[in-house]
Amino acid sequence: MEYVQERIATLHEFGEASSAGGARSSAVDAVAETAVVVPMAGRELESPAAARVLGELERLEPSPAAVFVPIRAEPDRVEPFREWLASFSLPIRLLWCNAPGVETLFAEAGLDGGFGKGRDVWLALGPAAAAGDAVVVHDADARSYEAEHVHRLLAPLQLGFDFAKGYYARVEDERLYGRLFRLFYAPLVRALADAHDAPILDYLGAFRYALAGEFAATASLARRLRAPRAWGLEVGTLGDAFDVAGFDRSAQVDLGRHVHDHRAVAGDTGLEGMSREVAATLLGVLEDHGVEPAYGSLAERYRAAGEELIDQYRADAAFNGLDYEPAAERDQLARYAESIAPPGADTRLPRWTEAPFAPADVLAAARPWRDRRAGSRSQD
Repeated sequence: MEYVQERIATLHEFGEASSAGGARSSAVDAVAETAVVVPMAGRELESPAAARVLGELERLEPSPAAVFVPIRAEPDRVEPFREWLASFSLPIRLLWCNAPGVETLFAEAGLDGGFGKGRDVWLALGPAAAAGDAVVVHDADARSYEAEHVHRLLAPLQLGFDFAKGYYARVEDERLYGRLFRLFYAPLVRALADAHDAPILDYLGAFRYALAGEFAATASLARRLRAPRAWGLEVGTLGDAFDVAGFDRSAQVDLGRHVHDHRAVAGDTGLEGMSREVAATLLGVLEDHGVEPAYGSLAERYRAAGEELIDQYRADAAFNGLDYEPAAERDQLARYAESIAPPGADTRLPRWTEAPFAPADVLAAARPWRDRRAGSRSQD
């Protein structure tokens, strides 16, 4: 067992004896007033991982107030998605994030531009915060997902925290995963923290898996998130959580071990491309909080911090009898170092408290089939 506390409250899973604790018990009841957001890409239609997530959510008693599933898909995939989602006994509300009405809504509000996971989750956050007292966000690619994760994420909110992020081990197939976090985010934050004494860096460094997609927030905090449009979502969320909840009202909670689908490293759609968006968001958050990185030397300092971590990862893998390839890890360091550059223009979406349209407008625009057919299924 380990009891280590970071700068934020760290809630550990100590075993079955603790599973009936007061906060966990009250979290069970809180599910009825909670909206769950599960973003999906088009490829996740009927995928085993997504099916497991929804199947586990079916096991929750009471059921969530609503389950929002924002998808980005071609028009001919929307109806199959609707039919598949309707097969689950859940109050699902499908949001077609690239529906023509949504594109028009954004254009008329002057918010058109980039899109991706962050934009899709942001679309759901407004309606979700209107539907429940709390919002829980889960990725749909965890093949080890359990309904209990909702209770664990909600438990800190029952203890008075406003924001809770999940952390978990990424050990699969006798290897260490979580590569973008281990080999990019962690050494970059370490290099920056060595050069700058700033509370925001202490906060960003306190999360054991800062790039995890699982978090819970009060509805009030969820309305105050300015989401980056794509893969910077997790880092941007932490930047806003620092402003709203700070050290005292933020927590992280142990979700055990996750088995995820994996991405290739190279290319715009791989971890390499994701690293550019994570870097831009992270460095933008720091500049917002008065940190002025020395960009001329930052890539070199990042690689030095990464080399130190690779030595530590190698030892940890050897201790646990895991396969480890330092050369492949160093190749990733070199790729990710190319992502480190001053951030460009701020393209984050506004807080829902300042949004130019209402959650009801999103529900109408992202579910055009409800205008076409009266009496549509409640899951739609």
